[in-house]
Amino acid sequence: MQRRKDEGSMLPEAATITDAQADRVIRTVQILGSHISLADIPQIMFAVDRWIAAPGDYKTCRQLVVTGFHGIWEAHKKPDFKAILNLADLWVPDGIAPVWIARIKGMRNVRRTPGVEIMQAFFEMANKKGYSSFFYGDTEETLSGLRENLEKKYPGHRVAGTYSPPFRPLTSEEDEEVVKMINDARPDILWVGLGLPKQDRWIFEHKDRLNVPVAAGVGAAFLFLSGRVKRVPEWVGRSGLEWLWRFLQEPKKLWRRDLIGGPQFVWHVFLELIGIRKEER
Repeated sequence: MQRRKDEGSMLPEAATITDAQADRVIRTVQILGSHISLADIPQIMFAVDRWIAAPGDYKTCRQLVVTGFHGIWEAHKKPDFKAILNLADLWVPDGIAPVWIARIKGMRNVRRTPGVEIMQAFFEMANKKGYSSFFYGDTEETLSGLRENLEKKYPGHRVAGTYSPPFRPLTSEEDEEVVKMINDARPDILWVGLGLPKQDRWIFEHKDRLNVPVAAGVGAAFLFLSGRVKRVPEWVGRSGLEWLWRFLQEPKKLWRRDLIGGPQFVWHVFLELIGIRKEER
């Protein structure tokens, strides 16, 4: 598949980093056997830009995982899912928990990288380079609002296509049609908003058939960018209370994850930090 090859990056930080340097400066924190890359937004954009500009260097679609404690906890409970996330080309911290744990372990200048901010950074880059996106997941209403907002704000970025899957398992024929639809649209990146763990499993199971340089699971980011759900104020995000903000907005959806899974996650991480629980490898 022939694609554009722009040299460099639109971000000053990325433009001065070589491929080897970019890989070397990304630190990794291990939490309950999961390996999270503490990449910042410029580093993530550098990697995505490189993957799009030279798709022939890689045999399959590159997978970007964007999740916080929820993904780590699900991975801890399900070894097969942990293997999927650890095999991703880049797994970055959407939430504050991995950042706090990295700081406890002595890592400085670590910040979370929410999926919505990653998407916005990509659209800014795509607005200048003409990159395109395909959006898979959520409802037709959300996708319609998302497309409308992006076309107004980022006219240089192209929406290659959108698809809202039915709320049931697809047949094998339907699944093949979806893959063909995405490949025929020839996007530079595929954004998947099916929720965790479904979105990351879907990417892993389909990336060998996807003729797309990059696929990223971004959860609820479609809702934020479509305007259907208000995003947390910046000061709340910086303070680490975005989970509480979202819980108050959607308690029926998030109570089990936050009020049961959250404390269990904290307890297991505490045991690991004090050395009672051996680190999984």
